[in-house]
Amino acid sequence: MRDHGHTAELRPRLERCYERLKRSRKTAPLVAVVQRFVEIDGSALSGLVSIQLFTTVIPLIIIGFAYVSGFASDASVGDLFIRALGLHHPLDDRVREAFGAPSGVQHVWTFLGLSAFLVWGIPMAIRVAQMFAQAWRRPQFGMAEKLGRGAAWFILYLATMDARERIGFAGHHAAGIRAALLIVSLVPVWIFWSLTPMLLVRDGGRGWKYHLLAGLAGVVIDGIVVVAVVRLAFPILLRGWTGFGPMGVAMTLMTWCAVVATGWVIIACTGAIIWERNVPAGIGSEFQAATSPKDDETVRSADASKEFARDPTSGDRVHERSSTCC
Repeated sequence: MRDHGHTAELRPRLERCYERLKRSRKTAPLVAVVQRFVEIDGSALSGLVSIQLFTTVIPLIIIGFAYVSGFASDASVGDLFIRALGLHHPLDDRVREAFGAPSGVQHVWTFLGLSAFLVWGIPMAIRVAQMFAQAWRRPQFGMAEKLGRGAAWFILYLATMDARERIGFAGHHAAGIRAALLIVSLVPVWIFWSLTPMLLVRDGGRGWKYHLLAGLAGVVIDGIVVVAVVRLAFPILLRGWTGFGPMGVAMTLMTWCAVVATGWVIIACTGAIIWERNVPAGIGSEFQAATSPKDDETVRSADASKEFARDPTSGDRVHERSSTCC
């Protein structure tokens, strides 16, 4: 009787979780993404990640460009941002003037100098891991795993940036070849965003084939939409801040980081929605039992739903380890 009572008590909870998954699959995709963005407070996450991008990634870009150029005194790291923002005269001259020569950062090219920026990138990666855990409605990793997985993700991110730059913008080619190279340069972006949930999301390896489909959201948003928005809007924005001098350039780059960070949050939400809608219901419903990313009991709730799925008669054992899931 006791087993039967506990099973009867737990079953409605899991049924509500399953019904929630079914309802979410019927919601219009765009509406579902917006709802998930609001659910995880995406605007606040975007702001936090953008600040960490500005203080971590941009210095590493400057140092990396300086190294590739041989710390030349006649080169300008501004050329990278001119190309990324699609700037032309006279705005390109303003950006070049805002950056010093690569020779000025040669003293940073040491183990300690690089380590300082690389270590500072780990908190950003941890923040991104938290963002993906919330967007995918999964319990977060412990601090040790966050550090290890966050460091691996950040290294993968830097490698993806380098591969994209080398493939898409290396050398001088005819327009047709350049267009083909730009398309090929999206392949590392697709691989990166397909691997990101596997690295940053608990049980991310489940339904891994569908991560390849979810990774296409990163290609569209990060590789196409963000680039188009930046190239269309940012020359106008920079022109409006002409009177601010170098500060106007810094404000433009900060806004660029905000756009990129917002794109990352949208990618996390969109990828999660795509995964949930395409993965077999037997896999997806296991994780819908852990729908609250701020609930300390989500790990036990997810484990309970998995055990219940394997053995519906084990109500007593499951009930003792579970919490309210929906």
